[in-house]
Amino acid sequence: MTALDPTRPARAGEELDAEALRGVFDRYAPELAGPVVVEQFPKGHSNLTYLLKVGGTELVLRRPPRGAKQIKAGHDMRREYTVLSRLRTAWPKVPRTLFLVSEAESPLGAEFYVMERVQGLILRGTRLPPGVELDAAGMRALSETLVDTLVELHAVDPTAAGLADFGKPQGYVQRQVGGWTERYARARTDDVPDMDRLASWLASRIPPDRPGTIIHNDFKYDNVVLDPEALTTVRAVLDWEMATLGDPVADLGMTLAYWFEPGEAEMVGPAAFGPTALPGNLTREEIVQRYAARSGRPVDDVVFHYVLGLFKVAVIAQQIYFRYRQGLTQDERFAGLGLAVALLAQVAVRAVDRRRISKLLD
Repeated sequence: MTALDPTRPARAGEELDAEALRGVFDRYAPELAGPVVVEQFPKGHSNLTYLLKVGGTELVLRRPPRGAKQIKAGHDMRREYTVLSRLRTAWPKVPRTLFLVSEAESPLGAEFYVMERVQGLILRGTRLPPGVELDAAGMRALSETLVDTLVELHAVDPTAAGLADFGKPQGYVQRQVGGWTERYARARTDDVPDMDRLASWLASRIPPDRPGTIIHNDFKYDNVVLDPEALTTVRAVLDWEMATLGDPVADLGMTLAYWFEPGEAEMVGPAAFGPTALPGNLTREEIVQRYAARSGRPVDDVVFHYVLGLFKVAVIAQQIYFRYRQGLTQDERFAGLGLAVALLAQVAVRAVDRRRISKLLD
C-alpha cells in the first residue's frame, strides 16, 4: 500500500479549537461521539483543509484562509458545499458532505463545512511520492484517465444534478476576463508588465459563447484522489471552490495551464505544480486531441482558453503571495510565488506570440 496524503499538526496561526468543534458536532452530528482530534493537510495553497478524527471516523473540514475577506473569490464555503452536495446525486466522484456552519454560528470566526474523507492517493509536486511506481505506459494511462474524467464531468446534466441555477453560461468568458483582471489589480504587489499585456489581449479577443456545462475550474492531478491499488481509477475530485456553469473549453484551458512537459518544469521553477512532465504523460496537444475526440466539442479557440488559464493561475498565485506579503499567512512555501507569477505570464505571452500551445522548448 502506498502512502496516502499525509497530515501534520496545524501551522502557527492556522490552529483549530478542538473543544469548540466538539460542540459543533454535538449540534450538527451528535451521532459522532468522542473527542475531536485535529490535524492539517499541509499541501494546499488556497482554502485550509484539516483532518478531523471523531471516534473511529475520519472527516475533512474546509475553511477560508486568513485574509480571505479581502480576496473573496475561491473562498465561498457555502458555494463549494452546495456544488458537492448536489453534484453527488448525479456524479459519484465527489465526497459526501455532512454539514455547513455559517460564519455567524461558527466558533472558528469563519464559515466552514465538513465532509467525508475519501481515502486514496493524491499526486502532488513534480515527482511521484515514495512507493508509487508508474512506468511510461502507466503514466500515459493515468493522464488519459484524467482527461476522460474531465469529459465525464462536462457531460453531467446540470438540471439532473440540481445545478441549473449554479451559474450563467452566457457571457461567462467575458466575465472571467474582467473579473480576474480586477482580482489581479486588487492583489498586485510588484510590476509585471506581461500581466498587463495579457489582460489587454484577452479583453480584445473574447470568443463567442458556447453551451455551458458544470466546470471545475481547477482540474489537475493534485485535486484528484486515486485508488492506490489501481492508479487509473479516480475515487473523487476535490476542491470545488471555483466550480460553476461555464464554457467547458475554458475548464480544459485551466488544466492545460497546469500542464508542463519534459524540460519545461525546470524552466518555470515554482510555477510547475504536478508530475505532468514525467515520461509517458500526454502532451498538451494530445490532451486537446483526446478531449475533442471524447467530448465531440470543437476546440478551435483552445489557445485563448489556455492563455486565460495561465492568466488565472498567475492571479491565484498573486493572491496567495499578496496574503503572504501582508503577513496573513506564515507559510514559507508562498515566498516564491511572486516569481511564479512572472514565469506563468512569460509562458502565456509566448503562447500569444506563437498562437499555439506548443512546447516551450521548440
